[in-house]
Amino acid sequence: MLPRSQSCFLWDILVRILRIEPFPQETELKRDWKCWQCMDYKSMLDYLKTRFILIDYSPGGFSSEPEYDVVCIGLTGSGKTSLLSRLCSEATDNIVPTTGFSIKAVPFQNAILNVKELGGADSIKKYWSRYYQGSQGVVFVLDSASSEEDLEVARTELHSALQHPQLCTLPFLILANHQDKPAARSVQEIKKYFELEPLARGKSWILEGSTVDNMDAVKESFGQLIHLLEEKDHETGRI
Repeated sequence: MLPRSQSCFLWDILVRILRIEPFPQETELKRDWKCWQCMDYKSMLDYLKTRFILIDYSPGGFSSEPEYDVVCIGLTGSGKTSLLSRLCSEATDNIVPTTGFSIKAVPFQNAILNVKELGGADSIKKYWSRYYQGSQGVVFVLDSASSEEDLEVARTELHSALQHPQLCTLPFLILANHQDKPAARSVQEIKKYFELEPLARGKSWILEGSTVDNMDAVKESFGQLIHLLEEKDHETGRI
């Protein structure tokens, strides 16, 4: 664990970079403060290390690709961490559910996505909206092979996100993950069950199947999201 002075300094940097609110002091998360500290320090260091690597290998010392701030949400066990870790070429042997949130700078050929992944546990979900500020896009990951009960919870959370004031105008990438499992629902089944056509009408969204065994397809899906982000950037520039 880092000395408190260093950790507070790094935390202050990320609060400013990612425009996130402090932890809710009045909640039950307070009792898990040590877990949050350990996880967040490592997350902070990994993020800053990635950022410096990207700067080092960019002409002139700064990245020439556009950067977009993206929030990644989904229930625990949906596979958010595994997908993001694979996109960053990190080992996935000892993946554990995200306790609070993690931050990754995910490089692509034409852009860098600064992804805030929020934990999907019940004790964390109700605070998701605290970390929506400043987001330019949304990645929602669901377990397409989950139980009916969990799928209904995921449906409710996605509907809530699509209608949230800070997210409703943003591009969405919805990943129906774990398509390699026998019980996985097809993308069309997910689309119908989640009522995406009527609910997301007029919004920018993509629904794709995914699995960690086919990262090329996952990268293509993120490429589509980047295209939507670029389009929104151009629209904003014309206003």
